[in-house]
Amino acid sequence: MIGGESGDNFASEPYNNSHMKVFIINIALFVGIPMMAQSESADSIDVRELNEVVVKAEKPQIKGQDGVMIVDLPAIVKDKPVTNILEALGYLPGVVNNNGAIGLSGASSVTIIINGEPTTMPLQNLYQLLYSTPVDRLKNVEIMYSAPAKYHVSGAVINVVMKTPRPLDGLMGQATLGYDQARYASYSGGLNATYAIKDWTFDLNWSASRNHSYSRQETFSNHLLNDSRQLIEDDMRQIGENWSNLIYAAVAYKKLKISYNAQISSGIENHSLSTGTFGDYSNMYKGISPTSFHNVAFRYSAPFGLTVGGDYTDYFENRCQNLFKGDELQINSENRQDIRRYHAYLDQEHAFGNWTFGYGVEYQHSHDNSSQTYIQPAQSGFGNTLREDLASVYVSTQTSFQWGLSFNASVEAEYFHSDYQHKWNVVPQLGATYYKTPKSIFQLNFTSTRVYPSFWELHGGTSYVNDYSTILGNPALQPYMNYTGQLSYIFKQKYAATFYVLYLDDYSVQLPYQSTTDLHLIFQTLNLDFSRTVGLQLHIPFDIKNIWNATATFNLYHARQKSGHFHDLSFDNKRWGGYIGLNNTIRLTPASPVSLSVDGTYMAGMIQGGGRMDPLWKIDAGVKWQFGRNRCCELDFKANDIFNTCNPILKINFSGQDYRMKPHDMTRNLKLTFVYRFNGFKPKSDPNVDTSRFGTGN
Repeated sequence: MIGGESGDNFASEPYNNSHMKVFIINIALFVGIPMMAQSESADSIDVRELNEVVVKAEKPQIKGQDGVMIVDLPAIVKDKPVTNILEALGYLPGVVNNNGAIGLSGASSVTIIINGEPTTMPLQNLYQLLYSTPVDRLKNVEIMYSAPAKYHVSGAVINVVMKTPRPLDGLMGQATLGYDQARYASYSGGLNATYAIKDWTFDLNWSASRNHSYSRQETFSNHLLNDSRQLIEDDMRQIGENWSNLIYAAVAYKKLKISYNAQISSGIENHSLSTGTFGDYSNMYKGISPTSFHNVAFRYSAPFGLTVGGDYTDYFENRCQNLFKGDELQINSENRQDIRRYHAYLDQEHAFGNWTFGYGVEYQHSHDNSSQTYIQPAQSGFGNTLREDLASVYVSTQTSFQWGLSFNASVEAEYFHSDYQHKWNVVPQLGATYYKTPKSIFQLNFTSTRVYPSFWELHGGTSYVNDYSTILGNPALQPYMNYTGQLSYIFKQKYAATFYVLYLDDYSVQLPYQSTTDLHLIFQTLNLDFSRTVGLQLHIPFDIKNIWNATATFNLYHARQKSGHFHDLSFDNKRWGGYIGLNNTIRLTPASPVSLSVDGTYMAGMIQGGGRMDPLWKIDAGVKWQFGRNRCCELDFKANDIFNTCNPILKINFSGQDYRMKPHDMTRNLKLTFVYRFNGFKPKSDPNVDTSRFGTGN
């Protein structure tokens, strides 16, 4: 994906404004940098004095059941300078929050769902929703390396479980105001409320943000053509602005729930200025109309084990591009995407003693009507409709034995049909847990899934950065298969070690290519032969007298990506890599309303396609202050990447290709958030999931 994935800019970005960011933003989420994120040691839950004897107990941070890790995330982040669920997820064992993009160690990708409910939502919309949902709504989080088929999500899943409001609680909620200072300032505000009466519950989540981003990249392309090389340099500065409004509303009566989720981004402008070998360029992408996402969903669970649900999604985006060389207009084009998607599912479970048997069906239809029109120069674009149908059926079983084994297993048959291809796929899944005592827990997971490309890339459009660099779509792009396996050992419900293997057959990634026939640099997503990562990760939390809580994280892996047909070239890139992290929370006393957080990370050995990344490191720090009656007010100050060092240099050097990209992005940012909670605030929320395939910036 070429669009930006900043946690502060949730609108998809155009090709030319972020084509180089793909080498930085998605690295930690795929190649196995799989980091185990911070967690804080458990709180004391019981202290009683009996004749000078003090009895203490710890709440377990990690539990295991049926191949699922159940994590007490609210306890872990209690003293961390976080106010929303998106930030809190970065402190889960095995999870990394990379500029707002969530990845799970030991998995090539991860899907986030809420309360186990599948719906269709673009990735950036989901991140925006989690960013605007208070961390106080969390009950716990379930990490599933192989999600059971009943969730209708293949592969790794993070299930965010929310608290359920009670009629006695009355109206509860939270209001937030945020200020984010990087090179430019961004602002945000939001209101969350929940109310329950008898068998009815109501939820509302609204947020608005003004986002202003900046990035800079230098590129050096030592282009080989006709047995001679020409060095082509470019220095590009990019500025993005938009307004983003999100609203989520849900009403539930007993086991029936109806929800509406919408995000509208307006005032979208992405402007880049570049100076280099071919001259000075100004490139402007601007929203002709607001980019809008609307989703309506329903779900009903019957008392006899039947669950039925579905949703409808409407997505619209319309942007124009104006590319100038000096004062001369070179490109004037318009990109338009209009997608409608329908989704329905049905599940049935039957219990027989300790055994549970299930089966279900799912159907999804997508209608993508998109176009690219060139006003200047007079050249052909495209205007067509892509249709996709995805149907599946599954059977599953789940049980537990007194001698310590519990597991869930399923097999799903999936049929995919589009205007260009049709495929059958079988998706097996296994999640198992074994333990006799909570002191030692073993978990085994295996699954496979098919990953589909973005809608926009399949249309085969063209976008221009300057006279040298071009971004091409790829109608021939194929889905790839993702096979994953993990073996985890959890010690004392606190420490964890995971050995993992990831194999991605026909893996696709966007890479630059120096043409061997003319002087052009082409960015295009292509299928490789495979990508494979094997690694071991360790998660070690500890604390000293409940004043200093810390987590040490280690991850060692070997990554390999191979392609025998990269345009007219080939590569076989393999490398050892690792990650080390130490995350700390300090309080003056266990009951202090003020806590300090200091986190440090170091990464090395990253690869992407035929390219390699230089090592990088960063230091984050934050302060959290709770005050007011019953500590209803909270002030959080956080400094991310204090020394502005999280800018890895990409180097490509194989088969005559010689390319280097050096970013100078403003990764340092200061964030101040004020939170006010009213009436205790202990409820739930309920929005949703899916991988994003929307957007002309993909």
